Amino acid sequence: MIVVGMMSGTSADGVDAAVVNIRGTGHRLKSVLLNHVGRPYAPRLRQRILQICEQGTVGEICHLNVVLGELFAKTALLAIKHSGISPKRVALIGSHGQTIHHLPAAIYEPGIGQIRSTLQIGDPQVIAARTGITTVSDFRAGDLAVGGEGAPLTPYVHALLFAQKHTTRMVVNLGGIANVTLLPGGGNLEAVRAFDTGPCNMLLDGLMGRETKGIARFDRGGRLAMKGRMDEGLLRWLLAHPYVSRRPPKSTGREMFGEDYVQRVWAQAKRRHLAFSDLLATSCRFIAQVIYHAQKWTKEVPGELVVGGGGVRNARLWSELSGVFDPIPVMRMEECGASSQAFEAQAFAVLAYQTVRGVCANLPQVTGARHSVMLGTVTPGIHGLP
Repeated sequence: MIVVGMMSGTSADGVDAAVVNIRGTGHRLKSVLLNHVGRPYAPRLRQRILQICEQGTVGEICHLNVVLGELFAKTALLAIKHSGISPKRVALIGSHGQTIHHLPAAIYEPGIGQIRSTLQIGDPQVIAARTGITTVSDFRAGDLAVGGEGAPLTPYVHALLFAQKHTTRMVVNLGGIANVTLLPGGGNLEAVRAFDTGPCNMLLDGLMGRETKGIARFDRGGRLAMKGRMDEGLLRWLLAHPYVSRRPPKSTGREMFGEDYVQRVWAQAKRRHLAFSDLLATSCRFIAQVIYHAQKWTKEVPGELVVGGGGVRNARLWSELSGVFDPIPVMRMEECGASSQAFEAQAFAVLAYQTVRGVCANLPQVTGARHSVMLGTVTPGIHGLP
């Protein structure tokens, strides 16, 4: 089955679409990436998305839900075109959408009970209408409905693609938020452990945008961070954040590590009279060190690290991660036959495939859910369900 997976992460950089050929049944799948397209958001649109994440009106959210639906549909069709195949050959689209708010910590609602919620936009009805292809969306809600965090969901696919028979691997995603997945040797899904460790590109990009007044989105290649020196005082302050010491299951996002957090980090650096390059360098060490400390929750030392996400292109972050884990080998996903940039989109293609096959694909021991569930809501395309 050919499936298009689509993803836009917490950094809100743009839409990634992966065209994937998937075969297999149950939890034994073969997933082959055919093509990947990354389509960045226009600067003004990205700014609007980031604004509604923290202070959007109902009208703005309603409008951008459809705007992103149109953009996701165009990106899917572009990826299909670049693959050299007809849209009629694509059975399914799996669209994660754009998260604009994620509240996994239970909030008591009088007369109802404990409520967990999340919201992704990018209208699946628009995607299905424009492409004619059945679309699976809203992947996180099912897990939240049975008491889970609704995240992370990609560890299920990490296990399918990266687990080894005799070697324990840790898969690290350096996205807007960093997360880790521990895959004990043998490939047992029930033994997988995973959680969000904290901010990653969301912090680095936020600092860069603040320094350049929005002109630069990120520190390209980590060039500025490479010039900086790590500051022990700021590092201690960063590591004192309560999320770092919180026991899993745990997930987080812009609600905790968005603009307000970036401002606090910025203010701390100014109090210490740090150069901007030192601030970036220290932030890279913080990200790497928190990922390293994740081992205290997984209770097992990995034999290898497999790393993906946009952060693999940041030389300082890569250096810090390699340094704290030395002598454990650290490799990019490409060395394991996958794509660092396309993996998350590919993962939602796999999750969509499992949804229409009737296979539960959340991992309760990862998310904290009471039991396994099928993920996602299905919107039929012009030809109905695959």
